[in-house]
Amino acid sequence: MKSYTVRKYQTSDYPLWNEFVANAKNATFLFHRDFMEYHQDRFEDFSLLVFDEKNHLKAILPANRVGDNLYSHQGLTYGGVLLQHNIKLSDFVSIAKSIFQFLTVLEFKKIIFKLIPSIYSQIPSDELQYLSFLLNGNLVRRDVLSVLDLNSSFIFSLDRKNGIKRGIKNDLKIKEESNFESFWNEILIPNLSEKHQVKPVHSLEEIQYLHDKFPKKIRQFNVYKNSKIVAGTTIFETNLVAHSQYISGNSDKSELGSLDFLHDYLISSVFKDKKYFDFGISNENQGKNINEGLLYWKESFGARSVVQNFYEIEIKNYTLLENVLI
Repeated sequence: MKSYTVRKYQTSDYPLWNEFVANAKNATFLFHRDFMEYHQDRFEDFSLLVFDEKNHLKAILPANRVGDNLYSHQGLTYGGVLLQHNIKLSDFVSIAKSIFQFLTVLEFKKIIFKLIPSIYSQIPSDELQYLSFLLNGNLVRRDVLSVLDLNSSFIFSLDRKNGIKRGIKNDLKIKEESNFESFWNEILIPNLSEKHQVKPVHSLEEIQYLHDKFPKKIRQFNVYKNSKIVAGTTIFETNLVAHSQYISGNSDKSELGSLDFLHDYLISSVFKDKKYFDFGISNENQGKNINEGLLYWKESFGARSVVQNFYEIEIKNYTLLENVLI
């Protein structure tokens, strides 16, 4: 096996880390330190860097610590080990072993991975999925994303087509805006509070901060009727995927056709050259339940299922990697 050195991230690694993220085969802007650190007060960062014998950075692991457990960063939608394009499976086995040995010395007990859905990788990158099998990882959760393949021959259902027609009939207007206040305060927060008794994952101040840091990656599209906001969606845009991070409309959204009208515009115009449009999950209860109405709406655009797996692995199991390569 090849030899690798692992160490903990430090602030002086900021430019090195971000340059690696920009060129990794399975990374998005969510792993940029400016995104990771917007909520650093909530997590004890324990991100790792992995170097080869020539001191070249070959892999990174965005992570946080909770007691003697390590999590692929809990403040991010997905995570895992980010890799250079030229890393092969045999290299990854050695990299993984080095990470687990490092964590063993520090007396960590478990590592919990929230895997990156396959659609977000530039090229095939299921090494961590395979590693979880090799190390007897426990599948503790599985979510289902509703994803529209924009290169396929998808067809909107009659319900969606009728919703789009209502949007046109109601003379709705769509605007892309750099200020998130009206959508957050007039639509999103009231809806989440009324229906689910929760707040958005991002506060208004946080999403505005992140947009200011990543103006081409975080985009807000609002729908207006007679100059009054009636719906909107917040898009996280990566190289291959446009993802609706937040989707919300007022109580008249069905009658107005606002969300159908908006997403037709996003899918057919703004993001038509992307590979995928990701509507996100419809899961509740740690993946065990599905909001059927929400799922129906997403699938009626032509979206279909892509899974996201969550694995829990005991650190001591790294010894199982000794005889994998024969």
